[in-house]
Amino acid sequence: MSTPPPDGIAAALGDAARWHIVELLAERPRSVGELAELTGLRQPQATKHLQTLARAGLVAVFPLGQRRVYALEAEPLRAFAGRLADLAKAIDAHEGERDVVARYRAAIEEDIVAADRDQWADGREFAFERLLAVPRDDVWRHWTDPELLASWWVPPSMTVTACVLEPRPGGRAVLAYRDADGEYHAEGWVRLATEPGRLAFDLAVTGEASFTGHYDLELVSVPGGTRLRLGLRITATTVGAVSAIAGIETGWDQVLDHLTDVLLEGKG
Repeated sequence: MSTPPPDGIAAALGDAARWHIVELLAERPRSVGELAELTGLRQPQATKHLQTLARAGLVAVFPLGQRRVYALEAEPLRAFAGRLADLAKAIDAHEGERDVVARYRAAIEEDIVAADRDQWADGREFAFERLLAVPRDDVWRHWTDPELLASWWVPPSMTVTACVLEPRPGGRAVLAYRDADGEYHAEGWVRLATEPGRLAFDLAVTGEASFTGHYDLELVSVPGGTRLRLGLRITATTVGAVSAIAGIETGWDQVLDHLTDVLLEGKG
């Protein structure tokens, strides 16, 4: 007998009365009448629940003269338990992503208290650093080539719809992306570009949750690769920018991790 699909088993076990019946059948096979008496159900109700469990492959029925006795099938439950164990392992394997969400939520709660007026986060600064096992020229291209820039400039769960950093003073700086919850847009201009070591640019996020970020990127050649340093200073914050400001540190950590992965994939 093939193993029933886990969604069918989950649906069958998702009813309190059927779960009670399964618990009783785990002890020993029982008749419909006995199950109805032990669960407090009317016999037709117990029969319908047993039919549902039988369709899910969880119980087998044995006609014994005028009586019908039901027995629990162990193998589908073992297979279902295995699937649950796999899910638990997957949760453990991705515990870091859950931690990211928890930290983001904590940051939002902290900033809600501070965001009592516009410009509440002006002057806030962030600093990020990565050691990248690729030449500095490669890193520079991933910041200034639009196609390469689009391959990493948002976390993997989001999709870039437009991006450009023109590596010259006065050049355009644009980032637009979307996820399942909405679209986001920021634009500005490049203040400084010294290939392949320095890039400074401003990006103003548009909409109700608006603020401006002043970015200063430095790429330094070191033995074995490149040291990336990124400074960010915030100005022109609005009250509505709480979640965006709270997510900057987590978001840029994810983005730079994404860049690291893309560069290593390209190297391979």
